[in-house]
Amino acid sequence: MVNLEWYRTFKAIYKTGMLTGAADSLFISQPGVSLHLSSLEAYVGYKLFDRTGRKMIPTERGKVLFNAVSEPLSKLEEVKKNFQKSTEKNTPTISVGMCFETFQTTLEQYVSTLDFNLIISFGDYPEMLDQLDKGILDLIITPKKGTSSNILHEAFSSEQIVLVGGKDVDVDEFNEVLKSNDFLRVEEWLKQEKWYGTTGDMEHLFQFWQLNFGHKPKFRPNYIVPNLNSIVRCLKGGIGLAVVPDFLCKNEIESGEVKLIWEGKQKLENTLYFGCRKNSVYQNEIGHIKGLFRKMMTKTEQLPI
Repeated sequence: MVNLEWYRTFKAIYKTGMLTGAADSLFISQPGVSLHLSSLEAYVGYKLFDRTGRKMIPTERGKVLFNAVSEPLSKLEEVKKNFQKSTEKNTPTISVGMCFETFQTTLEQYVSTLDFNLIISFGDYPEMLDQLDKGILDLIITPKKGTSSNILHEAFSSEQIVLVGGKDVDVDEFNEVLKSNDFLRVEEWLKQEKWYGTTGDMEHLFQFWQLNFGHKPKFRPNYIVPNLNSIVRCLKGGIGLAVVPDFLCKNEIESGEVKLIWEGKQKLENTLYFGCRKNSVYQNEIGHIKGLFRKMMTKTEQLPI
């Protein structure tokens, strides 16, 4: 199905004669403009522009399409403008990408206080970086920095990845094994326990195992649950091990419902970044969301990824 934004992008390219000009007028990235144009050309089945250096010269069919869509698009834009004027104020919509656990443990409690519209997207970090660059997302919370010159990254927190277990796990026995400094024996002891994992992301476990034992784990978790918060709730049942960000189970560790088993031979820490495009028109709204995360930092000192 054709996307109305493709036509808006087509009109902007036609008017400005440049991909960069269209990107600036629409406040999206140039790759996003190129994606919209290629999608529209694939949909209609023919070229709409000839590319000459940086200039975009409309083809004959491109001119015909522009004449067909220009007036309807102008009317739609006028309808949008009139609708916004009929409300008390214009309400911007901000699209933010992050992992589910980050949203649930931080931003979720503040959503009802926001005076702008909010769309939350969950996905893997490479996908979110790509969507940010293309103008689909306005802000992402990520432990991974992209390479696009169009994206600004701002480090604002870190987390430690730790081994935790249910309250019935024999920590004293594990510590005795650990004192031997025989990490083949340590690994064997850990493999005998019940393990929890998630359906979508086992990166924390892989990183922790690689750092401490020099290879990825040679076993599969016994229990696969939807997300990291589910793991913490399951551990409160008493048995099992998991590798998770320490923030997620801080309260449970303090209450004794979950045990901190091991921080590893050396600490595994991840830096957390805000990612946003340069020259966004939503600087105030993005700044407000950043402020909410920083507010959480003052309460907890660390945030999850």
